[in-house]
Amino acid sequence: MKKTLDEKLSRIAADPSVDDFIIADAKDGDMGFGIAAPGTNTGDNHRQFPFQSLEQYRESMRKITKQGLVDIMLMSASTSEQLTIIERQFDNSSVTPAVRANDTTDVWLGMSGGYSSEPSRAFRSATIEQIQCGRLECRPGEPHTGADLGLYSVTFNNDRDLDLETTEKYREFRIEAEQKNFRHFLEVFAPNATGSRTPDDIPRFVNDCIARCLAGVTQSARPLFLKMPYFGPAAMEQLVHYDQTLIPGILGGPSGTTYDAFRMLWEAKKYGARAALFGRKINIAEDQLEFVAVLRALADGLIAPDEAVRDYHGRLESAGIAPHRSLDDDLTLTQLKPA
Repeated sequence: MKKTLDEKLSRIAADPSVDDFIIADAKDGDMGFGIAAPGTNTGDNHRQFPFQSLEQYRESMRKITKQGLVDIMLMSASTSEQLTIIERQFDNSSVTPAVRANDTTDVWLGMSGGYSSEPSRAFRSATIEQIQCGRLECRPGEPHTGADLGLYSVTFNNDRDLDLETTEKYREFRIEAEQKNFRHFLEVFAPNATGSRTPDDIPRFVNDCIARCLAGVTQSARPLFLKMPYFGPAAMEQLVHYDQTLIPGILGGPSGTTYDAFRMLWEAKKYGARAALFGRKINIAEDQLEFVAVLRALADGLIAPDEAVRDYHGRLESAGIAPHRSLDDDLTLTQLKPA
């Protein structure tokens, strides 16, 4: 079945001014948050088990994939094996499965540890062939029933030795990916532990790192698109103006209000972003399917952010679902300064 991701990437490459926008559901949280990744358990056993199970997490992925409104479902390697190779959930779906291809130490954010306070170090749990076919070595001529798209993340901390290690590990990954016909998109985090080396202008620092990191990468090995923090209009426009062949995408970050999520996507798109990869913002929603439906309408330019919040609350009311916040509170902007 045709994948909407491939169709949109093709149209954007041919004409960067088209209105296509890519949405990914980032449900790879078990590689970072551990047991808390599936989200809060609201069932009768919530006192004993405050978080949902991994199977409940995966069931939400199945439902959103069947809904067909996101373009990408991003998963851990183990979840992808279950849904792509064993269950074949994506064979007749327009959604593209993707796997977090590396798990740098700054994404190890389990509530029981504190690695995020230390500078990021490069690391990969899964190999590319394990993502593609579930084994260390795929059989010759064997069709890959797993994912053929991965997310590779980098974090630069303005430290020569650590940033050199990060760049070299990314180079090794690109070489292997090209050899094995594995596509990827690149996540560039803000510095996580710079100490006395904190750049004066972090958005400019991240943009510079992207430009330098990709300057030596030929077309055959370049990422399909980017995933990065949204630093506001000026930083987004700066990157888009620098290289119109780049396809910037934003990461969702903390959950926030519904208006935070909708406004961030709307504003980032206005200033040049072409993709949004939301994890917690989708996963904590009162009704994930309805949230994604409104998010899709917003990304396609069919509704404004404040209208989208009202629409979402109307859908919750029709379904008899109590919202986390009142409509007035959910229309509050808490994570962005108005552009």
